[in-house]
Amino acid sequence: MPGLARREQPLTVHHLNQLLLVCSLVLLVAVAAVRISSRSGLPSLLVYLGIGMAMGQDGVGDVHFSNAELTQVIGYAALVVILAEGGLGTKWKEIKPALPAATSLALVGIAVSVGVTATATHYLIGLEWRQALIIGAVVSSTDAAAVFSVLRKVPLPARVTGILEAESGFNDAPVVILVVAFCTAGPVEHWYVLLGEITLELAIGAAIGLAVGWLGSWGLRHVALPASGLYPIAVMAIAVTSYAAGALAHGSGFLAVYLAAMMLGNAKLPHWPATRGFAEGLGWIAQIGMFVLLGLLVTPHEMGDDIVPALVIGLVLTMVARPLSVVVSLLPFRIPWQEQTLLSWAGLRGAVPIILATIPMVSGIAESRRIFNIVFVLVVAYTLIQGPTLPWLARKLRLGESEGAADLGIESAPLERLRGHLLSVAIPKGSRMHGVEVAELRMPSGAAVTLVVRDGTSFVPLPTTVLRRGDELLVVATDPVRDAAERRLRAVGQGGKLAGWLGLAGNGAGPHSRHSGQ
Repeated sequence: MPGLARREQPLTVHHLNQLLLVCSLVLLVAVAAVRISSRSGLPSLLVYLGIGMAMGQDGVGDVHFSNAELTQVIGYAALVVILAEGGLGTKWKEIKPALPAATSLALVGIAVSVGVTATATHYLIGLEWRQALIIGAVVSSTDAAAVFSVLRKVPLPARVTGILEAESGFNDAPVVILVVAFCTAGPVEHWYVLLGEITLELAIGAAIGLAVGWLGSWGLRHVALPASGLYPIAVMAIAVTSYAAGALAHGSGFLAVYLAAMMLGNAKLPHWPATRGFAEGLGWIAQIGMFVLLGLLVTPHEMGDDIVPALVIGLVLTMVARPLSVVVSLLPFRIPWQEQTLLSWAGLRGAVPIILATIPMVSGIAESRRIFNIVFVLVVAYTLIQGPTLPWLARKLRLGESEGAADLGIESAPLERLRGHLLSVAIPKGSRMHGVEVAELRMPSGAAVTLVVRDGTSFVPLPTTVLRRGDELLVVATDPVRDAAERRLRAVGQGGKLAGWLGLAGNGAGPHSRHSGQ
């Protein structure tokens, strides 16, 4: 295959056919590799990087690729998609209690981590302060995808997962601002000026993200689109709009897209399962393409002299900077030491540090290639060390907990002309709706269970019909009580027959509600 850097001819149909063949084969290999990575406990990013390196100039593909600027642009686009997918999957009720701690870890923790890592890099490796600060900022961002890919089989306390998830969504923004500031020509700004710029950009990004997310969710809930396939496209378009608007307004586009996507993901939009699946598929494609491209950008034979410095910096980051940032950030929150230990070890690095390492290359910073090599080796080496040991550490710290009642899967389709909604409800294993009679659901007036599908057979239920795990319900609700009906269904799924007395009924549902059918 001709080297990518050497080909400058216009793209023809023949070249397009070759490109499509290569890209489809890479995707198939990457999809198959996910199964291998899930069994080994390693994040899939390592597999994708390996595919890119195998295709590169030191691999079997002999593809010569050195366009750092193109890699940065594609990496940013991929990060937008990944953050949008992560925000859509973030449950507000789970991260809300952990939000103050996660915010502190994403801001105060970043400052501590950058300071400690940069100091060690300057004095132990001998790099100048500008390069040391760039490395400290680049490697201070954590990656939720890497963390949860190895922890998905170990149920953790909600506070731990909430902190990790929110931190990884929030800390990209300040890190990007720091790296860009350190790579700007001229002397580095005074710390208080830089702090003011970070605060302003975060505030602008947060305001735009929340505004776009609210407007988008309101519009999708009140305007019925003619085809269900348009909802996933609209959701992703709204999320990307928030990024672009935030960036053009000189705010943090990354924070904007994450917050907008989180608002959309918690707004109970129509055809939500289809939207979630679409976003997850785009997220996988973005990850695969991004890591393969980063693997292509690496030149393995040039990295020999940077292995030891990378391991030294990674050791300081993992054993000193990250634990100290966790302790300092969480001082006001009285987090148990077991949870702080896991949070310290769970600071996995992934896509963001490697992409950010291309910024000094594009900016023409001295020794930028060395910075990229150090960051690349650090991410790969310490992912290999930390990834497989995370589940073991969680078990040793006795942080695994039994799963609670499973939440219902509810999909909503608007019936615009009938001024109503059709709710498709799946009762999962672990739901406390198992054993509840239809009449005991106490649906609000204007909502009713019209059909039950059980073992492939559908029937119209009686008030005395007992619901079972695996059932699928078809619920019709009028516009005014649609939200109350969904709240009631979820409450019964969590609390069973006693949902009303356990305080789980929500507004407009339960035995004491004015909407109750009693």
